[in-house]
Amino acid sequence: MFDGKTLLITGGTGSFGNAVLRRFLDTGIREIRVFSRDEKKQDDQRKKFQSNKLKFYIGDVRDPVSILTATRGVDFIFHAAALKQVPSCEFHPMEAVKTNVMGTENVLEAAITNGVSRVVCLSTDKAVYPINAMGISKALMEKVMVAKSRELMNSNTVICGTRYGNVMASRGSVIPLFAEQITSGRSITITDPEMTRFMMTLSDAVDLVLFAFSNGGNGDIFVQKAPAATIGVLAEAMRQCLGVHQHPIDVIGTRHGEKLYETLLSREEMANAIDMGDYYKIPPDLRDLNYSKFVEQGETTITRSEDYNSHNTIRLNVREMGQLLGKLDFFRDLMAGRKPILED
Repeated sequence: MFDGKTLLITGGTGSFGNAVLRRFLDTGIREIRVFSRDEKKQDDQRKKFQSNKLKFYIGDVRDPVSILTATRGVDFIFHAAALKQVPSCEFHPMEAVKTNVMGTENVLEAAITNGVSRVVCLSTDKAVYPINAMGISKALMEKVMVAKSRELMNSNTVICGTRYGNVMASRGSVIPLFAEQITSGRSITITDPEMTRFMMTLSDAVDLVLFAFSNGGNGDIFVQKAPAATIGVLAEAMRQCLGVHQHPIDVIGTRHGEKLYETLLSREEMANAIDMGDYYKIPPDLRDLNYSKFVEQGETTITRSEDYNSHNTIRLNVREMGQLLGKLDFFRDLMAGRKPILED
């Protein structure tokens, strides 16, 4: 589907954008446009990949004119631009709204105006039962995406979304933190050993977006079934893999804005989710503003449903967690004594 086509990636200098470039540049795709506001990262990417298929656009999703210009002649969009750090969004919630909510509105309006065929919006598990500003802004982003898709049922533009948890070994995640603590001789700091998190590689994230791209209709949100592990198991797997079995661990307690477990599908969504093997599809609620349907009609399956979270998914043990760590370039470099490179 991508042969001879033009793909735009918003926030394209991040870890997801780099993974897409590695996956696509040697295929029959005609052009990949990287849209971001960081000229330094764009220059680094230009030097790294050195491909004539790669085009760079300086801009910000907050600016509707810049994204409108960048989407001219584009066939497909992967919308990855976002403010993702929980603390920064907590202290500056309106900045999260401007980028994650209003920025998404700008991207979708530009896509519709320029006749883009397909848009996939990337969201996060923190959008389900959100307790912090970042999660709330991404939850509202999903609502904007679904609401906009309702207008397009007879249009040639398809807008759908994906939702996934933290990507293993991405910048700001716990694996690089534990690695730095181990290599510098400091104690591994664990908030709560029983805290669980979904374990997803960057390649898994790209696969999820491509699955949504190929199978999504307007308003659909896709979730990949993923294993989880406790933070205690992750720390122990890293100690064993790196041969530091007795490296000290300090339990510091749950930090502000953290959950004991993450949820990828709410109870209400699980009641309507379609099982597609390795993925769940959440179809949109296409009811109009006929309020009797919201007030007078219920859904008994919601009462019996359970959400899909990192406590009730497949749980990895220390050996299985170690095997998964071994698939990461970051961890292979670490074990070989090379300096691991983090992207975004």
